[in-house]
Amino acid sequence: MILAESILAAHIAVILFNVFGLIAVPLGALCGWRFVRIRWWRVLHLVLLGTVALQAVVGRACFLTLWQAALAEGAASPTPLIMGWVNRMIYWPLPIWVFAALYLVVLGYALALLWLVPPARRATTTRP
Repeated sequence: MILAESILAAHIAVILFNVFGLIAVPLGALCGWRFVRIRWWRVLHLVLLGTVALQAVVGRACFLTLWQAALAEGAASPTPLIMGWVNRMIYWPLPIWVFAALYLVVLGYALALLWLVPPARRATTTRP
């Protein structure tokens, strides 16, 4: 059960990172926050969102969801209160096509942000 809880914690971290990026990038552009233009951070955000969207489009649940379910299924003890509450919050009983459509819209929004709030260019060095 500890491994299932660890996977749930990782899953929550990915979800929070993705949601944070969707809010922080446009807000950061308005407020002048430099971190929202860090290239590796933006690429990581797009890769995670793209992975989630791709899995949904091909009709698969997130691999973290599958791993957690497989580990929790074999547990002898009942689901802890907090884990059950979080599970109900992030796992909705909807058809996969709903998630695929939602994730594609979110990915499109993130790609639009990449164009509207581009990452900073790397500093160029001049050679003598």
